Amino acid sequence: MEPSPTADLGFGVTRIDAGYVKPGMVSFYLLQCADTYAVIETGTVHSVPTLLGLLETLDVQSDQVKYVIPTHVHLDHAGGAGLMMQQFTQAQLVVHPRGSRHLIDPAKLVAASRQVYGSELFDRLYGEIVPVPAERVIAADDGLCLDLAGRQLLLRHTPGHADHHLCVWDARSRGWFSGDVFGISYQWFRTNGGDYCMPATTPSQFRPQQLKASIELLAAESPERIFLTHFGELAYTDELKQSLLAQIDNYVKMAGQYGQQVDQLEEAIMDYSLQRVAAMNTAADTADMRELFRHDARLNAQGLAVWQQRQPA
Repeated sequence: MEPSPTADLGFGVTRIDAGYVKPGMVSFYLLQCADTYAVIETGTVHSVPTLLGLLETLDVQSDQVKYVIPTHVHLDHAGGAGLMMQQFTQAQLVVHPRGSRHLIDPAKLVAASRQVYGSELFDRLYGEIVPVPAERVIAADDGLCLDLAGRQLLLRHTPGHADHHLCVWDARSRGWFSGDVFGISYQWFRTNGGDYCMPATTPSQFRPQQLKASIELLAAESPERIFLTHFGELAYTDELKQSLLAQIDNYVKMAGQYGQQVDQLEEAIMDYSLQRVAAMNTAADTADMRELFRHDARLNAQGLAVWQQRQPA
């Protein structure tokens, strides 16, 4: 069953499906306090019409959007930022200093992505990446607190997935907008025996010890919920945290075993992930689930191979 295009999660938080690849892959969020709004994550340029349609339904004017906050500049998280800033003329874009230059002048980001995806697939997934005027960018260092009409949003630097990654703490919902730091848990990862969450180790800045420290930083706030980009709201438990930490350690062992053999790493990650799902839910049809893991297993394998290559002999 596909998730709905939008979902009211309470606490003034609306989850929006970005429509990336297929429904249920990427979400972004609209936050409300009084008559003021923030957008956390942006999806791609193809996601913007869905957001504009939601705002029209809610009778929200474009100048009521105060902040646009991508957690990092990977294009499934920030590809729609420039187009959104054109629409929301009073908004400021909030991004880590190491990522801001790539949204002000996205030429290098686009060139690198086209090399990876090829121009045809890049255009289909991401469309035109619109630059953001430098004067409208807030370079957010660790600990910056944004005021959204009295609702405080705390930004923490959380490297390990990307050096410029930020997570956003919302005390009102007691929730983290976690980007890729707290991993991936699509709807088809949620089982009768519990929610499965797998790490996100995509290229090229995966650093296992930093990622584990960032996960611990999130846990230190005793959150009640995690607003994942991949995908939607997840109830926080210490068991989920411990599972992620253990998986990162096992990923590192697999990288040491397979090195640059990305195909073998991919298969090993899928086998390992399916074993964990089967342990949680003995009724799960892991044969059917295998292909559902392949997209992220491939990206994770590529990131692990890059990390392993950088390790001293």
